[in-house]
Amino acid sequence: MTGNERPTTSFDQGLQHERTALAWERTAISLMVAGLILGRYAATEEFWLFAGVGLLLTAFGAGVLVWAGAHYEDLHAPLRAGTDVVHPTAARLVGLVSVAGIGLGLILSIAIALRP
Repeated sequence: MTGNERPTTSFDQGLQHERTALAWERTAISLMVAGLILGRYAATEEFWLFAGVGLLLTAFGAGVLVWAGAHYEDLHAPLRAGTDVVHPTAARLVGLVSVAGIGLGLILSIAIALRP
């Protein structure tokens, strides 16, 4: 097998590479949904800063989804070689953006709840 050819059989019956790719996709979709909800609600309430944050969160989630799809095939070679497929920098970045987005959503929720 050479280049970017997809294997015809799975070398790993547990399909860890499939679960890893699906986890990245679920994370990306969650980021996009949270961003859309935050952006739409903030825009209807005229909280433009939070609406912008929602749009950025949605765009970041879309970028993660594209990245996960583009690098799906890259998971096969490291697993065959017995090396780790985790991308520590990407995992940290996604975690940081997720926590920041959720924190901003919480702040927005509290601000709206306490508004007279």
